[in-house]
Amino acid sequence: MASGGLIARVLPGGIGDEMGLEPGDRLVAINGHALRDVIDYHFYSAEEELLLEIDRVGARHHVHVERDYDEDLGLEFAEAVFDGMRRCRNQCPFCFVRQMPRGMRPSLYVRDDDYRYSFLQASYITLTNLTEEDWRRIGEQRLSPLYVSIHATEPSLRRALLGNPQAPDIVPQLRRLGALGVTVHGQIVVWPGMNDGDALDRTIEEVAGLWPIVRTLAVVPVGLTRLQHCDVRLMTPAEARDTLDRVARRREALGRQVAGTWLYPSDELFLLAGRPVPAASFYDSDAQRENGVGLVRDLLDDWQHARQRAQPGAFAGRRATLVCGSLIAPTLTELAADLAARTGADLQVVAVANRLFGETVTVSGLLAGADVLAALEGRALGERVFVPRAMLEAEGRLTLDDMTVADMERRLGAQVTPVARLGDVLAVLTDGA
Repeated sequence: MASGGLIARVLPGGIGDEMGLEPGDRLVAINGHALRDVIDYHFYSAEEELLLEIDRVGARHHVHVERDYDEDLGLEFAEAVFDGMRRCRNQCPFCFVRQMPRGMRPSLYVRDDDYRYSFLQASYITLTNLTEEDWRRIGEQRLSPLYVSIHATEPSLRRALLGNPQAPDIVPQLRRLGALGVTVHGQIVVWPGMNDGDALDRTIEEVAGLWPIVRTLAVVPVGLTRLQHCDVRLMTPAEARDTLDRVARRREALGRQVAGTWLYPSDELFLLAGRPVPAASFYDSDAQRENGVGLVRDLLDDWQHARQRAQPGAFAGRRATLVCGSLIAPTLTELAADLAARTGADLQVVAVANRLFGETVTVSGLLAGADVLAALEGRALGERVFVPRAMLEAEGRLTLDDMTVADMERRLGAQVTPVARLGDVLAVLTDGA
């Protein structure tokens, strides 16, 4: 039997509180069903009458609950899965986790390939480690959508990309998910010389034939750090342009075979190719945002809206610094110049070289605190330093190298404010006027 979920918090006034449940208790089973994760918890607690099996310091207790369908038990758990995360069995040459430097917090080195996290947190999985029990459960509990790393539909090519000669053929797996009523958001990470060119055309065409099972498909260039030692290289600007052209031709050829945009190049492809990102209407789904799809358009459109609030001369004589990765720096510099021209602010944009991962890593979300400090050393920073919100973990507390905002403030001698868009910069400066 599963060990159950460790209760981290019991919401005051909730059913769990009324039943006397406490943090540190383990919820082992509901109505005789052993709990493997929070998915089981929600699935089996949907009935009006519940028998909870609780483990408290090794002693088992049973609690009978009668509730309305819309009443939650009011429990929060220490982990989303109770029986251990499924680890990745593949050996992808371009796996980013395997390229990470040593010395960071252990959770950053976990290579998960767990369908439950795919359902709960939109993590990409390969479908290479599913058991028949997993398939049964996915169908029974309708765990949809799932996020799948497709990369290529030709079986031998996909096995080479995954570094797994036993990887199943992905197309029948996707069809099987569709038969279970499960939809998919897919991604293709493009490794130049491997799954680009004609191979990319074939993959897109075959995945499009799986609509409406596969609801969206993102095309993303491979990312490499300074610690990558396999025979993989970064995409060149010319290859980015070719990839964008191929994607555009495939989208046009698809016509009404799929609904909406369906096929989304990542922002990084447009920036690398030196091409403008599409209009907002192109981004008709948010499913691929974590793949860097549509974020630059959001940045541009946010500023077009926010700039109307910028008052002439409002920030005259005030100086601030904006920090970003090198990829977005030209775009942000242009927008900051507009803000400065409209308000009189003295704004400098500092593109930070990524020393932690290597200068081939150019996105703002992978900047380390130490690299930001190094880039700003000796500069006149002004009254405030704006750093990318994306460089902090989900709770907004720590950078990748475990530095807090307060740590950066102490080192820089200036106030540090995480922001997501230039409109946030305008709002902070306005409030501080």
